[in-house]
Amino acid sequence: MAKGKNVYRKIVNFFYEVGTMRRLPRIHRQTLLVDDVTDTIASHSYRVALIGWFLAKEEKVDPYKVVMMCLLHDVGEVRTGDHNWVHKRYIKIFDDEVIKEQLGDLPHQEIFEIAEEYHARKSKESIVAKQADVLDQLLLLREYEWQGIKEAPEWIRGRPKDGVANKQGELILPSSRRLGKEILTTRPSEWWANLQTSKNR
Repeated sequence: MAKGKNVYRKIVNFFYEVGTMRRLPRIHRQTLLVDDVTDTIASHSYRVALIGWFLAKEEKVDPYKVVMMCLLHDVGEVRTGDHNWVHKRYIKIFDDEVIKEQLGDLPHQEIFEIAEEYHARKSKESIVAKQADVLDQLLLLREYEWQGIKEAPEWIRGRPKDGVANKQGELILPSSRRLGKEILTTRPSEWWANLQTSKNR
């Protein structure tokens, strides 16, 4: 744990490091055949955190802990980068080392403990946070499907002969399954359907 006069400098350096998440693209763009520059680790983590809050309420677990797990779940990728499933075949990531070096020396040890708990995936909160991660990926795939990206539907429903996972099948909680079903039957543009007007106020 950080001590002494450098405590605030350590915190500020962490804030600067986390800020670079805005510039880090999620690398599935290579295999999904889409060049979406808005899909960054930061934008992904933001929506995952909001999804996590709702899931935590539905599953009756600690929403604070779930939201923190969601915000931290990809923070190690600041140092390692994001890797798609092809990359993971050839690259080993030392997640434990990254998280310890990144968070372990910050004040308020709770942040490190929450990140470790998420990666252990044993607590109900960590499972809820992972489900939020999957739901955000499902939302993104549905948005791409709506735009006509031909790979997206196969990623949603799976393509076993080519080893493409069934993203919908990764939903294991009652609340995440219900949300997943709604995601796949709701138009991504439906949220503004009754808001448009031709007149200014």
